[in-house]
Amino acid sequence: MRAEDETARVTLAQVADEAGVSVSTVSKVLNGRQDVARPTRARVERLLELHGYRRTPGSAGEAPLIELVFHELDSLWAMELIRGVEGVAKAHAAGVVLTESGTRHAPGPEWLDGVLRRRPLGVVLVFSSLPPEFKHQLRSRSIPFVIIDPAGDPEPDVPSVGSANWSGGVAATRHLIECGHRRIAIITGPDDMLCSLARLDGFRSAMGMAGLAVDPGLVAYGDFHVEGGYRHALEMLGRPDRPTAIFAGSDLQALGVLEAARVHGLRVPHDLSVVGYDDVAVAPWASPALTTVHQPLREMAEAAAQMLLSLRDGERPPTRLELSTSLVVRKSTAPPPEGV
Repeated sequence: MRAEDETARVTLAQVADEAGVSVSTVSKVLNGRQDVARPTRARVERLLELHGYRRTPGSAGEAPLIELVFHELDSLWAMELIRGVEGVAKAHAAGVVLTESGTRHAPGPEWLDGVLRRRPLGVVLVFSSLPPEFKHQLRSRSIPFVIIDPAGDPEPDVPSVGSANWSGGVAATRHLIECGHRRIAIITGPDDMLCSLARLDGFRSAMGMAGLAVDPGLVAYGDFHVEGGYRHALEMLGRPDRPTAIFAGSDLQALGVLEAARVHGLRVPHDLSVVGYDDVAVAPWASPALTTVHQPLREMAEAAAQMLLSLRDGERPPTRLELSTSLVVRKSTAPPPEGV
């Protein structure tokens, strides 16, 4: 018997003794089994954390899977993330399991029970954060985790991969200013997400550097979906002092802006310029082809999966990685109409 196995057995025995339960009950808690009363589970979890118990990585029963967790799976950009994680997993003879759970702030509690039972190689979470108790339980089972584009400012002990959202916001807005636009609107993402706020900050910075005022009525928080872009753009374009350009915080929202422009009888880009964000596969096929900020979604997912496997192997990669963004100019932007 290896010394580390013997230590683990002793630790489990100590936990069982202190919790007043059997070793098999402690084992059930470790494996995410449901047939343990909630008060007992909580008591055992506290003791496992107190003893600093860590399951040996690569122990028997570990599934050769990377778990990719979304709060929703109906966005085009999700496919790019899936392809990125899948490519890395395949190169390491592993598979990918997709899970939809919780909100953009954290997966649901039912997910934690499930992942402890599945015991994957590691977990990649999208647009999320992890409550302290989730982190403790994953670490005690030696299940590493990485967050892609975290919803909030990630804590120093949480590995994450993101992109240069502020720079992307600056680039999109500066392009519109260089085209000659002065009355520019923005429909960013939800107001409780870090990437949304960073893109808005980039917009404000570019406007400020150009000496242009930001009209509060031309700033809206969307939801990164077509409907949100359509709804906000419909209202903005109905104003007598409508904007001549709109920066949408996602390509899906930009598609909604294009439809709102059509409803108002406006031609893009002759009457209205539109810039999106993400550069998803549909962007070049929009009508007109969408000028957008390229976010390296697949590369972000690849980096997150590589970071996850490095953590599993006991390495210490950087806890925060930020990839660059770039502007892709197509057909949806042009100088504003004369006299506007």
